[in-house]
Amino acid sequence: MGMIKYWTICLCLILGTGALKSQEVNQFNSWYMYFGNHKLNDKWGLHTEYQFRRSGLIADWQQSLARIGLDYHYNKSTMLTGGYGWIVSFPYGLQPIETHFDEHRIWQQLILKQSSGLFSFQHRYRLEQRFLQNASINESQDRITNGYRFRQRFRYRLFTSIPITKNEAGAQKLFAAAYEEIFLGFGEGIGANVLDQNRLYIGLGYSFSSKGNIQIGYLFHRVFKGDGIHRENNSTLNIGYTYNMDFSGS
Repeated sequence: MGMIKYWTICLCLILGTGALKSQEVNQFNSWYMYFGNHKLNDKWGLHTEYQFRRSGLIADWQQSLARIGLDYHYNKSTMLTGGYGWIVSFPYGLQPIETHFDEHRIWQQLILKQSSGLFSFQHRYRLEQRFLQNASINESQDRITNGYRFRQRFRYRLFTSIPITKNEAGAQKLFAAAYEEIFLGFGEGIGANVLDQNRLYIGLGYSFSSKGNIQIGYLFHRVFKGDGIHRENNSTLNIGYTYNMDFSGS
C-alpha cells in the first residue's frame, strides 16, 4: 500500500503540473554514458561513472557529469552507496541558461533488487545535496561567479529488465530494459516546482560477458524549471556502456 500511495502522489504532481500555464519546448539530446561497479572485497566496491551529454546528436555541450562512490553490499539484494559528483551544465536548446556553471554534489543511495518470473526489478532511492555555482554574464559580456547556492533533491527510480535470449550457460544475453524516475526537490530554494524532473526510458541491451553490457534506448526527459512556467520535453538518445571489474583477487 505504501508504494501505491507514493505513485498516486507522484501522478497527481505530474498531472497537476501539466495543468498549469507553461511555456513548453520540445528538443533532442544525446547521452553517451559509462558505468562501473568494481568489487574490492565481498562487502565493498567502487562506483565509477561518466556521462557525456550533448545537445543534438553530438555537436554541442549539454552537460558533463562525473560520479564516484563507495558501495557497501549488505546482501545480494541490498546495496548502499555514498559518493561525490562533479557536474558542469552548459547553455543549450530553446531555453538556455545564461552561462555554464559547476555543481558539486554529495549523494547517498539505497538499491533494492528483486525478481518475479523472467523480470528483474531494481528500486533506487537517492538523496542529493547540491552546491550550484552562481554564474552570470555582465554588461561587458564577461562571465562572473559569486559563490554557490545549496539545494536538496530526492530521486526514486524503478528499473526493470527481461531477457530476450540467453547464452549456452543460461545467462542473459540480449535483454529489454525500462525505467521510470522522478526527481523531487525539498528544503529551501526549490522554487515554484517540487517536481524537478521526470524520466521515462525504454531500451535494448546486450551482455557481452558476465562483467559488462551495452545498452541503447530512448529517454523521454521532462525538466520543470524553478519559475513554474518554463518546461522542457527532451527526446534523448541513450547509449550506455557498463563494465564491472573485480579487484578483490578472489
